[in-house]
Amino acid sequence: MDSANRLELLLQPWRSTGVVNPGHLCPLRNSGSLSHLGPAHFYPARLAPERRLHHCMTASSRKMQFALVFLVLLVTAAGNTAMQSVLPVIGREVHIPDMAVAVIFSLSALFWTFSAPYWARQSDLGLLGFLLSMFLCGVVVLAGVKGVIAPLVTFVLFTLARSLFGIFGSAGNPAAQAFVAAHTAPSERTNALATLASAFGLGTIIGPAVAPFFILPAVGLAGPMLVFALIAAVTMVAVSRWLPDDDPRQSSAGGAVASMPNVGGSSTGATVRAAEEVQASGRRDSLSWKDPRIRPFCIYGFAVGSAQAALGQAIGFYIIDRIAPAGISAPQMIGMVLMAGAGATLLVQWGVIRMLGLAPAQLMRWGVLLAAVGAGGIALSSSFYGLALAFALTSAGFGFCRPGFTAGASLAVSRKEQGAVAGAVTSVNGACFIVAPAIGIGLFEIYATLPYWLGAAGLLLLALYTWRNRTLSASGRQAADNEL
Repeated sequence: MDSANRLELLLQPWRSTGVVNPGHLCPLRNSGSLSHLGPAHFYPARLAPERRLHHCMTASSRKMQFALVFLVLLVTAAGNTAMQSVLPVIGREVHIPDMAVAVIFSLSALFWTFSAPYWARQSDLGLLGFLLSMFLCGVVVLAGVKGVIAPLVTFVLFTLARSLFGIFGSAGNPAAQAFVAAHTAPSERTNALATLASAFGLGTIIGPAVAPFFILPAVGLAGPMLVFALIAAVTMVAVSRWLPDDDPRQSSAGGAVASMPNVGGSSTGATVRAAEEVQASGRRDSLSWKDPRIRPFCIYGFAVGSAQAALGQAIGFYIIDRIAPAGISAPQMIGMVLMAGAGATLLVQWGVIRMLGLAPAQLMRWGVLLAAVGAGGIALSSSFYGLALAFALTSAGFGFCRPGFTAGASLAVSRKEQGAVAGAVTSVNGACFIVAPAIGIGLFEIYATLPYWLGAAGLLLLALYTWRNRTLSASGRQAADNEL
């Protein structure tokens, strides 16, 4: 694979058009000539009709199985971001301090980070843990809002229930990757893995969008969590009914670690690349972020991710205090703003990056500048539409940044180290959400616009670092000399 193709893969994990390639067309259902298809795309006509019919049924069954695996990841991401969109309102309603809300997410991210390597070696989709977490969180919120339990008890119980997601939520992605490895040919695997990776990104849009509609009269703010627990239960029944168990001989390598899905959290090709290397080699190589070849990229990635986590965590409270009294209810406003941010991120990654064809250094430079402009715009916004536009600009900027440093780090090492560098990048992305949310809320409690002014200033300094650092500024120019 040449360097240009590698950059294309890493910048665009979303380029897949489907988990099953066109070769799974069924000859019995398609008229006309099939001469344009190669021998790998269909069973030869000399097969007996009953065998061709069996092939058609098998292909259809496989599509449904991949759809179920995709649905598992989609539900997990959507449920998590739906909870994120309503939790600021829940905190204010139950009288939990804003910092305590940030601690809930930080602990969950911490558990995710430490449990992810274990689940990467297993083959468990983790739906039961997600279901229990969402259901118990919903019950605790309902009891807290109704005044059945005190705010402190609500906080402790909710933190414990949420921790279940941190512990078990990271199981889904590696198990889905292992399923893909066991049920696809090597030529199909990249597209299938990329499609699964896009489920998390799509979920970050769907979750905030539907959360306000699930705030039902009978259960109130607990509705989104209880509804997603029900959706997870239905999905789990479908999985147990129609998804076959993996053959351990085919998927013994497991999968690769993935970062926790978060609002505005842009996806990159790191997990896809790491999963390919794990399935191809059957081992997980490691590469320290201190390696001089990738250290500047890891520093940049951690700084960008931390800024994104801090600014995103504070936005719900910012809307409640400065924007929501203008009319629309706070959950609806928060959901629309977060949906705008996630949509801008995916628009950048699914279309703009490919259209512009920018090198990693350019993505990193212009991404942080755009994010800085958006952060300053949030601080200056006094209307809902101004805030939504500014948050979308910030999210679009981060959408450029993260694929940029992921691709740059990949181009800095050899082909045999691709799995290792992808693991390092994914670890950096996950570490950003452990401490940064609490920092963002702490700054918000001092002064509402402080995290956004400081975020804008920090991002401008990061842009300067990107220009002055030789490794970052040269990223992409050396690609032709870095044979894979």
